[in-house]
Amino acid sequence: MKRLFSIIAIALVMAFGTTANAATNANANTIVSTIATSIQDDATAAADAEKSFTQKLKERFIEGGPFFMGIVLLCLILGLAIAIERIIYLNLADTNTKKLTQNVEDALESGGIEAAKEVCRNTKGPVASIFYQGLDRADNSLEDAEKAVISYGGVQMGQLEKNVSWISLFIALAPMLGFMGTVLGMIDAFDKIEAAGDMQPSLVARGIKIALLTTVFGLVVAIILQIFYNYIIAKIDSIVNKMEDSSITLMDMLVKHKK
Repeated sequence: MKRLFSIIAIALVMAFGTTANAATNANANTIVSTIATSIQDDATAAADAEKSFTQKLKERFIEGGPFFMGIVLLCLILGLAIAIERIIYLNLADTNTKKLTQNVEDALESGGIEAAKEVCRNTKGPVASIFYQGLDRADNSLEDAEKAVISYGGVQMGQLEKNVSWISLFIALAPMLGFMGTVLGMIDAFDKIEAAGDMQPSLVARGIKIALLTTVFGLVVAIILQIFYNYIIAKIDSIVNKMEDSSITLMDMLVKHKK
């Protein structure tokens, strides 16, 4: 809007410039100069406003200091790497248990234990592995098959929870590092006050700013990793529930097959 008014004003000055006297010309030059300054100020403000979020984040990160901010960033990178690996693994491990159970039951009725084991061999996921272990010992006794299902279920649960504890460690470590940076920044600020013998805002402003930045980044890292951690835990619980239900169904099928 300011630029539109500026263009109109310049056009008016040019239109009436030939008939105006010297004083009017001087006033017009002043107006043009003022308008040009206003346009330049608007352009500078627009350039500052156009800074992207990542650029501002980078500037704040550098202001926070390399040591603690670097460690907090390392916690974020390692935590995200483990979280992404776990999410990929869990999504691949999550199978359609109803379809698998139906296929195993049909194979038991048509081809017996070996046909059911072949179905499990051709299916990925912990549920299929548990089925295979139970079917592999079904020729001995139902008790042996049940023990194999229970023990191998524990092994598969351990595989699902692998490295998840590291994510919880980084969730706790990131804000603690941020708080430590805050404490050290405040100590540095008070040291400067003591050395100067006077309470001047300029002496302590930078130390307090660095202290608050480390806390903010530590909390941001913890929040991001907490979201991934909760998703992973929910996914593991879902798969474990499917494993337990499918194990009971398998034992019922074996009892039916033995009769």
